[in-house]
Amino acid sequence: MKKKFAAMFTAAAMVFTMAACGQKADTPNTPSTDGSGDQSGAEVQTFVLGSCGPLTGGYAIYGQAVVNGAELAVEEINASDSTVKFTFLKQDDEGDGEKAINAYNDMMDNGMQVLVGPTTTGASIAVAAVTYADRTFMLTPSASSPDVTADKDNVFQVCFTDPNQGTGAADYIAENMAGAKVAVIYRNDDAYSQGIRDTFVKEAEAKGAFEIVSETTFTVATATDFSVQLTAAKNAGADVVFLPIYYEPASVILSQAKAMSYAPTFFGVDGMDGILTMKNFDTSLAEGVMLLTPFSANSEDEATKSFVKTYTEKFGVEPNQFAADAYDAVYIVKAALEKAGCTGDMTAPEICDALVGVMTSLSVDGLTGKAMTWNAEGEVSKAPLAAVIENGQYVMK
Repeated sequence: MKKKFAAMFTAAAMVFTMAACGQKADTPNTPSTDGSGDQSGAEVQTFVLGSCGPLTGGYAIYGQAVVNGAELAVEEINASDSTVKFTFLKQDDEGDGEKAINAYNDMMDNGMQVLVGPTTTGASIAVAAVTYADRTFMLTPSASSPDVTADKDNVFQVCFTDPNQGTGAADYIAENMAGAKVAVIYRNDDAYSQGIRDTFVKEAEAKGAFEIVSETTFTVATATDFSVQLTAAKNAGADVVFLPIYYEPASVILSQAKAMSYAPTFFGVDGMDGILTMKNFDTSLAEGVMLLTPFSANSEDEATKSFVKTYTEKFGVEPNQFAADAYDAVYIVKAALEKAGCTGDMTAPEICDALVGVMTSLSVDGLTGKAMTWNAEGEVSKAPLAAVIENGQYVMK
């Protein structure tokens, strides 16, 4: 694998590089924005910002990271000379759509004006419909399905979308593993997993540079035994196994593959992030695993190093991509509030309409992307990076 992951994104990266980076934010080593203008002498405006995600249960590593990242950004902004300040609310939605709606309603009852969340795709799809009806501005750090933002002008995303991940993964394999025999194992009752699988298969067919020799599925109820799926992949001669899934079932797959002496190249997506900090997981099982991600805690970028240091000291664990996405999300909201000229006494619907009016003209440099911009469909433009796990760390390619 002599070529770099980033090669397939060269054209996109050139576009991002050419975009104006804009004015620096008010604290060192934090995201920069355009259009915020000179805030000196302006009156301080305080807004109520809420975030929710699975703080308990199987996906807590994602939800806790999102809430932590958002909270850290709020604390930094409140301690700075910014004229935008935040009161921060957080709720546990357990990654469940109905509970996420309840969490949203509870925060709205407590004065929430802007939502940074939910964390998971299913919960975000459920809440997005309610925020659209209520006219509440919603910026999800980590939900990646186009269904989250579809036909909702008030909903935006920070992470790159499922189609982007599926296409990017297929493009990388086509360019760097031409002739590979690929097996796909995906969860067919999850919009995130299904969405990435669909675009991966479509792009693989268009490229014609590798062969998908096995496709098997599982559900949340059957995510403890992957012997059938792995046996099918092995018998089909798959030397690459594509896993558009979250880290928890992936950890089971890696363990069971080792037990049956099956050692293909495992290729994941952003849901794989967090596997190295999973409790009781043998990180040696993930050696050589590849994944697409917009963030690496091992980056030498000064802003990232500062974020990782502060986050680790505060929360006692190294941040993953979801923490960085949420941290960026709060700074994106700050930039949008400044550009729109919002005041703290505005209602949530008034703020929503104002932010919708500026989001497509905003450009933000963050931890997870440079010159991030958004289209009218709420999708972010930024290039995914790629990493391989080596010696228990993500190494960017």
